[in-house]
Formats: sequence, structure tokens, C-alpha cells
Amino acid sequence: MKKHLRVGLSAVALAALLSGCAGTGGTTTSPTTAAAPTSAAASPPTSAAASTSAPAAATADVKVADSSAGQIVVDGKGMSVYYYTKDVKDSGTSACTGGCLDAWPPVLAAADTPTVDGVTGTVGTIATPDGKQQLTINGMPVYYYAKDLAAGDITGQGVGGVWYLVAPSGEMITAAG
Repeated sequence: MKKHLRVGLSAVALAALLSGCAGTGGTTTSPTTAAAPTSAAASPPTSAAASTSAPAAATADVKVADSSAGQIVVDGKGMSVYYYTKDVKDSGTSACTGGCLDAWPPVLAAADTPTVDGVTGTVGTIATPDGKQQLTINGMPVYYYAKDLAAGDITGQGVGGVWYLVAPSGEMITAAG
């Protein structure tokens, strides 16, 4: 009984946290729909365990990978990256702050000039409040989703109607994964 109560309370706490990261936004990046999945794309594994920790040492450059949502931008370890529609293009700041960052940690640059492989969107950086460099694509900050536990996971796609995968061109992928 206690285990079920803890799981239920954890789910409620996570829902409350994510609701703080939901809503409509002021982004000027144009949404796009994803191409049909390729036959080589595998379905991402599912996990019953929820995690609120960031992916391992979140510093990486970006590249392109196939997913069930089509080609997407991932970090050097294959972890999917997302846009937040409340961010404003070219503002130089992130709208995801406080508890939002627990579920959506920033993708940090490994160097002042990030390297890219196959990404045609413009890759840059902005300063985080703690002085690190968060990656941007086409002027929009990018994030991980803490529930994506393995390379290829895209469980953050469409969360709260405000979190979306990034296409290699830098466009927002709004189609379901």
C-alpha cells in the first residue's frame, strides 16, 4: 500500500512540476512536421521508472539521428534535444527556470564553438545563470528531458504542448513521435 501511495504521490509531484513548464509560448521558430520514420529507426525503449536527474554529464555537441519522429538533433551520446515554446528566438535567455530545469536540463556546450555533424540550423550558445554555455539552434535554447533515459528516447515530444524535438534544419518538429 505504501509503495502505491509513493508512486501516486511521485506522479502527482511530477505532473505539478511539468505544469509549471506548460502553456503557450512566444517563440518565433516555425513548426514543421516530421518526415515519415525510416525503416532503420527503432522504437525507443519504454521505462516504467521515472527519473528526475539530468542525463549523464550534460555537455555535448550535436549531430543528427533517426527516430520514430524522423531525423532529429541529438547530443554526442545520442540523447534527444528539445525546444521550449516559451523561449523567445534570439533573446539570449532561457524561459525554463527553477523547477522547470529539473525536468528539462539545458544542453551545455563542450566548447565555446560547438561542433555539429549534419545539423544545418545555426548552432550557437547563450550564458546560463550559473555561467555555463547552453547550446542554441537557430537562436533557440535546447534542452534534454530527464525522462529520456537512453539514446533514442523521445518521451519529451509534445509534453504539455510546449516541448518539441528539433529537426536538423533547426525547425521545431510538432508531429507525434
